[in-house]
Amino acid sequence: MPFWQKLVITVVAMLATSFVVGLIWANLLGFALPSYVAGMIGGLTALPIWEFLRRVGPRRAKPEAQTWS
Repeated sequence: MPFWQKLVITVVAMLATSFVVGLIWANLLGFALPSYVAGMIGGLTALPIWEFLRRVGPRRAKPEAQTWS
C-alpha cells in the first residue's frame, strides 16, 4: 500500500474517532470536548491504525543472504 493511502486512512480514522468521541462526550456531560483532548484521542488512535496498515501491507521479498567464500 502506498504511503499516501496509509496517510489518508490514518487521518480519516483520527478525525472520525475525535468526532465520535466528541459527540459521546457532549451527550453524556452536556458540554463540548476540549480540543486538546480530541487531538490527543485522535493521535492515540493514529498509532495502532498506522501499525496495522504497515503489517497488513504486502510482504517484501527478503534479499538473499550473501555467502562469502
